[in-house]
Amino acid sequence: MSAADNESKRLRRSATGSMSNVAPALSLENVSVPGRLQALSLSAQRGKMIGLVGPNGSGKSTLLQVAAGLLPSAVPGEVRWGGEALARIPVLERGRRAAWVPQEARFEFGFSVRSVVGQGRYAHGDDDTGVGEALERFALARIADRPVDRLSGGERHRVLLARAWATGAALQLWDEPLAALDPRHALETLMLGRELTRAGGTLVFSLHDLRVAHCLDEVVVLHEGRLRAAGAPEQVLTPELLREVFGVTARVEPGLTLFL
Repeated sequence: MSAADNESKRLRRSATGSMSNVAPALSLENVSVPGRLQALSLSAQRGKMIGLVGPNGSGKSTLLQVAAGLLPSAVPGEVRWGGEALARIPVLERGRRAAWVPQEARFEFGFSVRSVVGQGRYAHGDDDTGVGEALERFALARIADRPVDRLSGGERHRVLLARAWATGAALQLWDEPLAALDPRHALETLMLGRELTRAGGTLVFSLHDLRVAHCLDEVVVLHEGRLRAAGAPEQVLTPELLREVFGVTARVEPGLTLFL
């Protein structure tokens, strides 16, 4: 069995757990952050690849941080993972069930690429499971011993993505994972995200490229801290909504399409 097959099985076990548990992978109920996010409710089902879109400052990063438990929402809002209130989940268990990738890949110390990716296994007792596979999947094996503070911006971001992947967490929350990547690595990252969701996991990530958004299962549109629309891309990303939210005119034309 290949390393890819082993990784897929590991993600599937983490994602499915008890088959009787059909609660959404993530649900936000009336969450808000003063000055940044208005009262908002939405859910992310298992096996879905969901994109957050909206103008700069619309609340995408804030929403991801609230969902990850990094930024408390105002009372009476509540975040649930798999139907369980996040506030009741122990910290180490959170590290096994969800992974968050920040928008900026900054490192203050020169740890090796391998050691940073290995940090994703902290909640599992630093067992190193899946670290080698993560390095391979994100094209980092060749530079595994290089200090992270000597990498390019795109390479640093791939390190963070590999660390999140190594957790084996069924819920992945990524803040603009494609922004710093070249076309090939961006496509590979999307393919890995799709692999995760096919194995039963859930990926919620922010992005600005609406062409990519059209390839996802669902799109959530934020505007001025409010939930403007959510649903299938073809139903949500209408010319009318794009004009209202982004101030742009949209039309479908032949253009460059990239494949691997």
